[in-house]
Amino acid sequence: MREGLQGLGLDLDEGQTEQLLAYLDLLDRWNRAYNLTAVRDPLARVTRHLLDALSVMPWIGPGRLLDAGAGAGLPGIPLAIARPDIAVTLVDSAGKKVRFMNHVKRELRLENIRPVHARVESLKEDEPFDTVISRAFSSLAAFVAAVRHLCTGKTRLLAMKGRYPEDEILELPDWARVGSVEKLAVPGLHEQRHLVIMAAKP
Repeated sequence: MREGLQGLGLDLDEGQTEQLLAYLDLLDRWNRAYNLTAVRDPLARVTRHLLDALSVMPWIGPGRLLDAGAGAGLPGIPLAIARPDIAVTLVDSAGKKVRFMNHVKRELRLENIRPVHARVESLKEDEPFDTVISRAFSSLAAFVAAVRHLCTGKTRLLAMKGRYPEDEILELPDWARVGSVEKLAVPGLHEQRHLVIMAAKP
């Protein structure tokens, strides 16, 4: 874990590192009954869950962050632990996953996360988000369409992908603008990872 954090250039304190590992421990316990993740090996979870989520840290700005389709809290919960200065809303339509995220909030005393049981398309907020991220949406077009009502022209839309999603980029609607596609380097993971950075045209 510590080697992976160093590989990402992250300087987290002991308390944050312990919280990240405690999150994985809670995920392991709940996974036995609720099947929250297909990754069973503990070391693989460090790489595929924690380090993968934290690889986007350089692109997480201040303010309000929405994790759209958060599942068991990835990448939102690791980002909230690493960035206690930001407010993270975690939205998922599966009740068992939201119950798990609420349990994590209580157990780890994460005051900067807010799990919400809803479809992101129907989510209503009083103010827009500064950053919206997704890790599990089926396509870029589906992602931007689902969250457009929660954004302004200044909102950063971040989509975590595996291989470079050339076809998906071509299928984006005219109002969605791609700023850049960043290659992510996840320590210990020998697979392609990319971050598509977008915005909705005003």
